[in-house]
Amino acid sequence: MALEAWGRDSADCILVLGTSGTAALPLLRRTSRTRLIVNIDGREWGREKWGNAARRFLRWSEASAVRNAHEVIADNAAIAQEIETRYGRTPHVIAYGADHALDAEPADISDLALPDSYALAIARAEPENNLEMILEAFAPYPDRPLVVVSNWQDTPHGRALKARYGPAPQLFLLDAQHQAGRLRAIRERANVYVHGHSAGGTNPSLVEMMPFGRPIAVFDCAYNRATTENQAATFDDAQSLARLLPDLWQPQTATAMGAALAEMAARRYRWDEVAAAYFDLMGL
Repeated sequence: MALEAWGRDSADCILVLGTSGTAALPLLRRTSRTRLIVNIDGREWGREKWGNAARRFLRWSEASAVRNAHEVIADNAAIAQEIETRYGRTPHVIAYGADHALDAEPADISDLALPDSYALAIARAEPENNLEMILEAFAPYPDRPLVVVSNWQDTPHGRALKARYGPAPQLFLLDAQHQAGRLRAIRERANVYVHGHSAGGTNPSLVEMMPFGRPIAVFDCAYNRATTENQAATFDDAQSLARLLPDLWQPQTATAMGAALAEMAARRYRWDEVAAAYFDLMGL
């Protein structure tokens, strides 16, 4: 949209989600009375899929957005701390809701031919989500079924992983599932959830699993520890993940950790509170 469309009285507030398209913010800040609110949406420049030029642009975009916004939002306390350290701004921390994950009626997933119980991971097939690490941890153990839901065919990385690990009978590499009822049914049958994301802030796929009351293992980084209040098990390579899995299948561990994470989801990751926080910032 042409910048001329943003006159002094065209909008009281603009909410920008992400920083990669914020090149116009410095001009808007200087020429408009519009209040600018930016959700920086994680550390986009840290993703391995970007080359050096793209990373430099994304870091510049982040810096420009943070410096020119009237209010800055981070979806994770660890991201907020990074922003405060790097730019001297203190963001508002507003995460995501998780209660919608239980709203849909479970759908029939008999066509997937899954085992009765399994570990589960849901992630895009990007290197920073560490699907290779997760698959490597499960591949040597035929008695540990793992279901991974991903967009395997959309990236070279995903296609390579599916070709390498797809033949293993205990590894069920499902294509992305977008129907809410099917996702609920897949999550409900899981005994353990494994989360490998390393470059984002609060990942929706993690908080969406927490209401189901299952034990969760997360890649050991500040973002995941903040999201789970250090209540999840942590791993940093395939070997450490393989070592902690047997304990997560124990009923006492599973019940205690699952209950703590479900309580956390009900307390912290509710859409009504997320919406209220945004409306307060926008003065609505």
